[in-house]
Amino acid sequence: MSNADQDGLTKARIEALADGVFAVSMTLLVFEIKVPGPQEAGAVDLARHIASLWPNFVSYAISFFVLGIYWVGHHNQFHFIRRSNRPFLWLNIVFLFFVTLIPFSAALISSHFNEPIAIAFYGGNLIAVGLVLYAIWAYATRGRRLVDKDLPREAVYRASRRILIAPCVFVVAIALGFFNTKASLILYAATASYYFFPSHIDLHWKRNRGAR
Repeated sequence: MSNADQDGLTKARIEALADGVFAVSMTLLVFEIKVPGPQEAGAVDLARHIASLWPNFVSYAISFFVLGIYWVGHHNQFHFIRRSNRPFLWLNIVFLFFVTLIPFSAALISSHFNEPIAIAFYGGNLIAVGLVLYAIWAYATRGRRLVDKDLPREAVYRASRRILIAPCVFVVAIALGFFNTKASLILYAATASYYFFPSHIDLHWKRNRGAR
């Protein structure tokens, strides 16, 4: 192991950049929900126009919470990651690259929610984010490169498995989209809701805080 791996670079700049990128990406999502213009003057026309925006609202809700889940996952990882190095920095840059693409992917399904290609592009984007998040964790924990030496193997394994669940389900959602795009969107939403519940790594984090 090199000195760079042992001493590491500060991780604070990565966390600050990630927080900013997530904040901007989550904010950009709402811009696809256009405010009705003056021509929708009557209450009936306005209500009809708002109702017609349901794909935009669905895309916004799913994407906002998916981004939130990935932010939580990235944040949880950095609770255990103690230092950084150059390859790790670039892994995070790639991760944030795919994160910033999500507003475009969300806009695509807002405008083309009946098109399987749009559903597939969206799913592919989410898969890429999940796989790079897994790569970040795998790189940091392999040989305990950037984490504490006493981080339990079981915690590493369970966190890795939890990260990979979403990309695997998103593959199914992409395939389903070629038969029923609405069912595919429901599967995307259901997958996001799974991550609302605490994981083994969250419980490990709480035990560690309680022991201090």
